[in-house]
Amino acid sequence: MEGNLHSMTNLFSQLGLPSEPADIEAFIEAHRPLAAGLKLHEAPFWTASQAGLLREQVLDDADWAGIIDRLDSGLRQTNADGLGYGL
Repeated sequence: MEGNLHSMTNLFSQLGLPSEPADIEAFIEAHRPLAAGLKLHEAPFWTASQAGLLREQVLDDADWAGIIDRLDSGLRQTNADGLGYGL
C-alpha cells in the first residue's frame, strides 16, 4: 500500500457523511470509544453499505486503508487530547 492518498474529509464524503472538519470531529466524539474487540466495520452506527465499504477497503489493503485505520484509531481513543484526525 502506498502512503495515505486520501484525507479524512474524502473518506467521510465517500461514506455519504457530512465531511467538514467540525462534522468529522463531532462524529468521532459521538461514537468513541469503540469496544476493544469490535472491528470498525462492525460498529452499530454504520449503514450496511458504509460497513461494506470500510471492510472491503481494509481487506483489499486499498488506497483508503490508511485513512480508515486513522479513523479506527480516533474512534478508539478515550479522550480527544492531541488526536489530529488527519483532516
